[in-house]
Amino acid sequence: MRSRINSDTVSSVANSLASVDAGDPDSGKLHVAIIMDGNGRWATSRGRPRTSGHVVGARVVRTIVENAEDAGIGTLTLYAFSADNWKRPTREVSMLMRLFRRYLLSEMDRCVQNGVRMRIVGRRDRIPAELRRTAETAEATTREGKRLDLRIALDYSARDSMVLAAEKCAGRPVTRESFVRVMNEVTHSGPVRDVDLLIRTGGEQRLSDFLLWECAYAELYFTDLMWPEFTPADMLAAVREYHARDRRFGGVQATVAAAG
Repeated sequence: MRSRINSDTVSSVANSLASVDAGDPDSGKLHVAIIMDGNGRWATSRGRPRTSGHVVGARVVRTIVENAEDAGIGTLTLYAFSADNWKRPTREVSMLMRLFRRYLLSEMDRCVQNGVRMRIVGRRDRIPAELRRTAETAEATTREGKRLDLRIALDYSARDSMVLAAEKCAGRPVTRESFVRVMNEVTHSGPVRDVDLLIRTGGEQRLSDFLLWECAYAELYFTDLMWPEFTPADMLAAVREYHARDRRFGGVQATVAAAG
């Protein structure tokens, strides 16, 4: 059964989302990035194998994706597997690769029906060939989605992407804009707005090499909830806090500036 944010809850934040453009996912609506931490710890705290936490976590991804638009989100980037996660036990990594493929296969049609475009961000030369082909199929199948841009970071490292982009730009003049274009090319990202809000579950308070460039002015929201415990209502609470914060981007409010 589809889990949705209560309609009364959505109405209660309508004013805060009123200025959000309901059009193109990269123009107006929020870009929210989530570090989905805590699957393994959630499982082991219940006497289960770590891999069972990843399975439950994948179900949570579905509910969050289904409710993202209701929370005013147009672009959702999920940190699924970092470049450093290859250090984990071989059995766990193999299981994760199979789980990623099953997720893509199971969600493709659902994404098409719901207007969700899927993109895989990160390296593709180290993941299994079967997963790579499935990822390419998912991207091609959902490319017309306009309601939500779902970006799944797989074998991703922000520092590595910046190093690769710098190598490609060597010997020629570079602007921020041109550098971002090259960085998006090396991560298979495509154009995307900077991150507005970064959420991390699991109680840790760090970025872990995730979207370092894109998060330059992101609001950070940390929760002690493990990812399998995270709900659409929790996502909406984070968005509410985002809208309550004073975002100046290095400047000052117009009223303060006028007052001198």
